Amino acid sequence: MSQELWSAVDGYINGKLLTPDATLDAALADSAAAGLPQIAVAPNQGKLLHLLARIAGARSILEIGTLGGYSTIWLARALPAGGRLVTLEYDPKRAAVAQANIARAGVADRVEVRVGAALETLPVLAAEARPPFDLVFVDADKPSIPEYFTWALRLTRPGSVIVFDNTVRDGALADPATTDANVIGVRRLHDMLSAEPRVSATTLQTVGSKGYDGLTIGLVVG
Repeated sequence: MSQELWSAVDGYINGKLLTPDATLDAALADSAAAGLPQIAVAPNQGKLLHLLARIAGARSILEIGTLGGYSTIWLARALPAGGRLVTLEYDPKRAAVAQANIARAGVADRVEVRVGAALETLPVLAAEARPPFDLVFVDADKPSIPEYFTWALRLTRPGSVIVFDNTVRDGALADPATTDANVIGVRRLHDMLSAEPRVSATTLQTVGSKGYDGLTIGLVVG
């Protein structure tokens, strides 16, 4: 097994099950040209997010970590008429690139990009007393992921879906002696999930064009 093989399989999957999309390709290209790290979800992972949002019947989505807006576009396209997506991005430069990509994709009317540290903007969202989010996608700094989970749970309802990206960390998730703050963050998330009766969750290991990692999916049940 090798990265070359994983990438080849992703290429096969994308060629069979995804329709060529110049807008999404341009979002990735413009993000790279602007110097953004190339850490957006893979195309088949973007399709997974899109399908999860549709399966959940999501009308209101929260995304923590916008980057260049690639995953934002996938999620926004899943919304029905009148649906809304709020995406939080710490870096103003990344937010500007994302806003341009979102506008070109024709989904700016349903997407709101909020700039600032998520742990500062999340309390603002809570104070607005808006309806609960139907789906939350967390793809931001991993040391803060336990706090993001706490806020996601506060801002959702029974039946909502919470998705966390990059939660296996090349297998380091299983290393109890790690000193890596990113791994410690996702290990803390798993500790919280195992003790939280209001959420039923599982984590899947993944391989593909983005290497070896995984994602965690939780259903709010109470």
